Amino acid sequence: MTYKGVLFDFSGTLFRIESAGSWLRAVLNESGVTMAPDEVRRDALRLAVAGALPGGPSPQQVPPDLADVWATRDESAERHRAAYTGLARQVPLPDPALYDALYDRHMTPDAWRPYGDAAEVLGTLRRGGVGIAVVSNIGWDLRPVFRAHGLDAFVDAYVLSYEHGIQKPDTRLFRAACEELGQDPYDVLMVGDDRGADGGAADLGCSVHFVDHLPVEERPAGLRPVIALAGQGPLP
Repeated sequence: MTYKGVLFDFSGTLFRIESAGSWLRAVLNESGVTMAPDEVRRDALRLAVAGALPGGPSPQQVPPDLADVWATRDESAERHRAAYTGLARQVPLPDPALYDALYDRHMTPDAWRPYGDAAEVLGTLRRGGVGIAVVSNIGWDLRPVFRAHGLDAFVDAYVLSYEHGIQKPDTRLFRAACEELGQDPYDVLMVGDDRGADGGAADLGCSVHFVDHLPVEERPAGLRPVIALAGQGPLP
């Protein structure tokens, strides 16, 4: 089948967040706070287990006082920050200002790397006349990340949960993306890494293709099948 539009998730699909260790070290260097290397490794692991790194591992356990804000974290910028800084505060750090600094760090282009085949796949689709939209559960504006890494030119529309006040798998978010592209959902393919969230596009009538949420080095060509799925090339 030839699709007229393709929707892509952001984190774990087109881009991958840095490791928890890199995240914490960058913030410590910027803030001038000194910690011993073994303490950095220990606290980076604790932050990862707590689920404090957006785009990183999910929390092993959400504290009861954060359960509500966690469940709806992607519906507003305020809730997103409250959820992740709240999880980070489960890990004692030497300076209280580090919690907001960690959150701020994850919104910078330097904290993200595109998957190795992202530009190739997006460029091939674009040259083939396929509309491209990014549909993300997120609490901040990811457009600067795409611009900094040279991928913004391939994207026709961004549909971000916090800007709409709804989050995937709500079909209204996918419908908004299809409308942005001017396409019927049955002519659109959704590509994502989360079967629960991204799979909601199927309820609207979109086809869905899943990729594995892996480190960039471990998934050099995970997006390439989308070229063939969208009718823009042979199967790999």
